[in-house]
Amino acid sequence: MNAVFKDTSVVVVAHNTGLVAAQSADFRRKVKEAGGTVRVVKNNLAKLALKNTEFEGLTPLFTGPTILAYSKDPVAAAKATAAFAKTNDKLVVIGGGLGTSVLDAKGVKALADLPSLDELRAKLIGLLNAPATKIARTVAEPGAKLARVIQAKASQAGAAPEAAEAESA
Repeated sequence: MNAVFKDTSVVVVAHNTGLVAAQSADFRRKVKEAGGTVRVVKNNLAKLALKNTEFEGLTPLFTGPTILAYSKDPVAAAKATAAFAKTNDKLVVIGGGLGTSVLDAKGVKALADLPSLDELRAKLIGLLNAPATKIARTVAEPGAKLARVIQAKASQAGAAPEAAEAESA
């Protein structure tokens, strides 16, 4: 667990009083789908594993029946845990950690409301692509305008000889 704490970005600690096996399996599945992992660790072992990690400040949270959710993505575990806790009152978020910051339950819920790393990447790519598309459209537009003007002149020139022939007849 010490290696896990050293290699993760976020840890969410929750109480799981009365969570039956099916609910626990469902919670594990949802966190795994989000890119995280769920573990049940004895409190004493978790406290030992927290030593010499950035999450050492989480030690007071390990009282009672606890369950851990963690992920490398700074938002994934918090988002999945908060979403599951909304639908299941037997899982209660008590806190967590993001880097060296210790979060209370409200902090974990606020973290869960942030967009995930993939969503942020998609937004950034969209922002980067939008100006490029506008630049390409702007650069191409004068040429398109010029082509329309030439086409209009050609149409007028083609119509002018026909009009002259109609007048002379």
